[in-house]
Amino acid sequence: MLKSALFAIIATAAGIAGAAQATPADQPATRSCFFINQWRGWSAPDNQTLLLKVGNRDVYKVTLTAGGSASINWPGVHLVSQVRGSNSVCSARDLDLSVSDSNGFREPLFLGQMTKLSPEEVAALAPRDRP
Repeated sequence: MLKSALFAIIATAAGIAGAAQATPADQPATRSCFFINQWRGWSAPDNQTLLLKVGNRDVYKVTLTAGGSASINWPGVHLVSQVRGSNSVCSARDLDLSVSDSNGFREPLFLGQMTKLSPEEVAALAPRDRP
């Protein structure tokens, strides 16, 4: 009787420990990275958001801090990327971006968070907002 009770307690404890190890919240989040030379285009649906097209189908959303930038929606502007060190981009901290126009005006962008959009999120973007 004591053996079976002890066995039941050990089995229950092992099951709980196994379930705790299998929970996704306990596992480290996978980082989604790309190389800067895979970047194919960009758009700015508003003054607070950049959408970067990477490769043929991936889109990354980068939020701007410090009030965003009104100039990212001006006609004829382009993004300038300064690569410092590795050309691998895994977070917004790996990007050094500024917006520039043909007259030499250049404004640094203060980047917040970068997330890779799911295929469903990309499909839900308005056609005018897609990079």
